[in-house]
Amino acid sequence: MFRFEHKREPVVSSAVFVGRLLWSTIIGGIIIGVSLAGGMAGYMKYAHLDLTDAFLNAAMILGGMGPVATLDNDTAKIFAGAYALYAGLILIAVSGIILAPAIHRVLHSLHAEDQG
Repeated sequence: MFRFEHKREPVVSSAVFVGRLLWSTIIGGIIIGVSLAGGMAGYMKYAHLDLTDAFLNAAMILGGMGPVATLDNDTAKIFAGAYALYAGLILIAVSGIILAPAIHRVLHSLHAEDQG
C-alpha cells in the first residue's frame, strides 16, 4: 500500500508525510464505510431492521460498543456474532493503516543514518 523509505534514505518532507497521512485516512474511511454498509445490509436482511436501526446496530458494533437491538431469530444472532468478530479485526486493521505513516516517521527519524 505504501512505499516507505529505507533507513539509508533521508526522512521525507512534511508535504509527502501529510500526503501519506491523508491517503491512509482515506483508505481507512473507505474500509469503514464498506464495512458499515455490509453490516447494515446484514441487519436489514437477517434481523429485519429498518435502515435507521440497522445503521445504529452496525455502527455500534463497528465502533466497539456492542449491539442495541434485541435479535429474535437464530440467523440474526449468528450474523451479529460473525459481524462482531469481523468488526474487531477491522478496528485493529484500520488503526494500523491510519497510524502506519506516523509510526514509520518516528521510527525512521530515530534510526535514519546520518547524511554526512
